[in-house]
Amino acid sequence: MMALTAIENARIFDGETWHEGETLLIRDGRFAGFCGDGQATSDAERMDAAGGVIVPGFIDLQVNGGGGAMFNDDQSVEGIRRICAAHARFGATSLLPTLITDTPDITAAAIEAGLQAKAEHVPGFLGLHLEGPHLSVARKGAHDPNLIRLMTEEDLTRLEAVGRRFDAIMITIAPENVTEDQVTRLTAAGYAVSLGHTNASYETAERYARAGARCATHLFNAMSQMENRSPGLVGAALDLGALNAGIIADGHHVHKGAMSAALRAKRGPGRIFVVTDAMSTIGTDLTGFTLNGRQIYRTDGKLTLADGTLAGADIDMFSSVRFLIDSVGLSLEEAVRMASVYPAEVMGVRENKGRIAVGCDADFVILNAAATQLSSTWIAGTCVHVT
Repeated sequence: MMALTAIENARIFDGETWHEGETLLIRDGRFAGFCGDGQATSDAERMDAAGGVIVPGFIDLQVNGGGGAMFNDDQSVEGIRRICAAHARFGATSLLPTLITDTPDITAAAIEAGLQAKAEHVPGFLGLHLEGPHLSVARKGAHDPNLIRLMTEEDLTRLEAVGRRFDAIMITIAPENVTEDQVTRLTAAGYAVSLGHTNASYETAERYARAGARCATHLFNAMSQMENRSPGLVGAALDLGALNAGIIADGHHVHKGAMSAALRAKRGPGRIFVVTDAMSTIGTDLTGFTLNGRQIYRTDGKLTLADGTLAGADIDMFSSVRFLIDSVGLSLEEAVRMASVYPAEVMGVRENKGRIAVGCDADFVILNAAATQLSSTWIAGTCVHVT
């Protein structure tokens, strides 16, 4: 049995409640409970958190790249490892490397790399997110329209064959190119189906939710908007309790006022959770990169094509949490839930991830006392980054 680790002198938010004057115990990569400060057994390896704040590790369900690597360019275990390590510096302890619309061969390579990353227990790797290619050209955003296409029976059969081999796997689809029956089959095969890059009506979104879809991809962006007589996917995502929705909290993709209104309006049990939609720039000083042969420019906290179309985001999870607190006005507790508890619930991994509870994976972040800076990131009880 591995040694017991006792982290003392911290305020601990477990995802639901605060623990004051308690020591966090970790054994064999999992949370082992709490004890009073100074009361850990003599065999424990003690660590002083210096009065910091401990919160559950952040879970990012949409990560295109990081550390100079783009998943579309590097479908390898090392590429995944590089992306996960880059985001761990900013508190992401679990993530879904995300493949943007690409060719069937690239998609197959990405799936194989994901399976290998799982086999090698790459720290931070949770599963995959396939964002396309079965989207709507009308709402393509930065996706290459030449690669967007209908989902065929062959596509579906290949996806069904691998879904249950992952601990978590998400796919973004548009009803324009995927049928309700196909969504039902994807759901049965273990996929979290998300509606995105689509002009779907409210009524269509409602039918697809009944078929098994459970999310909307980057709320407000690349989707039909909410109007008085045509609520669109935005209205459906907010009004239908069966749908969750990811949101990019960088102040560029969604205005803080729209974000605040959406959070107040969301009908449960579905939740709005935070995603970064981050690209290769995270953790680097890159000024740009290429995506499907097109140049992406990095300026003023934004990533855009030459025509100004937003192309992913230039933000990390901790900065997203701070934006929710500083600009949207959320409490630290709710901002953390949006980055940890809610995404874990969406992906069905709440028994192991997204909270600090006995038996859960010891994935957590230590912040300074004011929660304005990140001090360290821990995955499975191992410190993987110190600021």
